[in-house]
Amino acid sequence: MAKKATHLTAEEIQALMGDNAVEEETSNDDLVEAKRVEFAELDRDTAIAEARNSVKFLFDVPMTVEAILGSTEVSIKDVLEIAPGSVVELDKAYGEPVDIYLNGRLVARGDVVIVGEQFGVKITEILVSAEEMGVAPQEE
Repeated sequence: MAKKATHLTAEEIQALMGDNAVEEETSNDDLVEAKRVEFAELDRDTAIAEARNSVKFLFDVPMTVEAILGSTEVSIKDVLEIAPGSVVELDKAYGEPVDIYLNGRLVARGDVVIVGEQFGVKITEILVSAEEMGVAPQEE
């Protein structure tokens, strides 16, 4: 297994920067040492407000929301036998909440409702904390 290098030579730096003109010989003076960056402490409320303002440009980005009623595993033979009127049994019982995914991530659960002539989901439980979403908790 290759040993990890802690220093880059001038030749490696130039190669990374796209400069093809490399000196033939390098000395220890040409080595660059990486140092850890230290950041000042931030006020949590200020940081949250700044984070919220910094992502405002994302507010109109479309996201996929899925409400999963249930799932099941079936064989190819069973899939080929599905016809109009067939019933596919799911892994959820009647009345159980449906899972709500946002871009493939489970974020909430809810109950199926009918809105006009369409189905909808009434959110009953949020599974992602406000901190995970980068949003300050709402004060009551």
